[in-house]
Amino acid sequence: MKFLIVTGLSGAGKSLSIKYLEDLGYFCVDNLPPALIVKFAELWSQSKSSTENIALVIDIRGGKFFDKLQASLEELKNAGFDYEILFLEASDEILIKRFKASRRQHPLAVDGRIIRGIKAERRKLEHIKLKASFIIDTTNMLPSDLKDEMKHLFVEGGKSEGIHISVVSFGFKYGIPLDADMVFDVRFLPNPYYVESLKKFSGMDEGVRSYVMQWPEAVEFMNKLVEMVEFLIPNFIKEGKSQLVIAIGCTGGRHRSVTMVNMLSQKLKENNHRVIVEHRDIEEDNHQ
Repeated sequence: MKFLIVTGLSGAGKSLSIKYLEDLGYFCVDNLPPALIVKFAELWSQSKSSTENIALVIDIRGGKFFDKLQASLEELKNAGFDYEILFLEASDEILIKRFKASRRQHPLAVDGRIIRGIKAERRKLEHIKLKASFIIDTTNMLPSDLKDEMKHLFVEGGKSEGIHISVVSFGFKYGIPLDADMVFDVRFLPNPYYVESLKKFSGMDEGVRSYVMQWPEAVEFMNKLVEMVEFLIPNFIKEGKSQLVIAIGCTGGRHRSVTMVNMLSQKLKENNHRVIVEHRDIEEDNHQ
């Protein structure tokens, strides 16, 4: 019997994680008070259930009871039960957007300021994060990406070691992504926007891709970019970095940057890296 303690920041995806864990055959309990962990484990072991994988969501919704989590986990270990911790997090900016979209109040935002609640929660969870067996940063993840990561970790036996790579296309006229670790400008390449037959298409279409990649400088740029990223990845991992955001921009974020992001992500995936792709501004010009 194995216990997975699911915790992390409010809005980071714990509810979705539990849903996916249930699909993977886990018996899941949401918002269990930490003081009941050992009692629950003992009752479950006595039930002789055929389900061996148990997931318990424990977070700051438990109020003052949450402060007993560390002691309860120590007690669980002493009672002979194995456990691992899955910690979910995301950037402040994304968490704020998610709370505003859901119109929910942050559990620690007593004065209504979401950002204060997030910062207070980060401080409260610091010691748990340090003990986590798995850390998933959902900042740039779609629900499908999170589902794939859960499958990778808990079905395929993958490891959380390594780095999550997000490759984002954007338009400079809409601003540089705030969470980018590296930003590359491909406005030096000829622009398909000025080719009448390509203007209405995007880097997702073969015609635009062929036009962008026909230029020798585009091929050389991609080769050098892949070489540099491959050099940096193990060094970032060595420094403990778990999330890398690479942003590639052109003027409107629809043609050249989209092509380059798709090319880079394909090459990184071929080298067995976990990559998430986002085309932030691909539809912006269509809205004008």
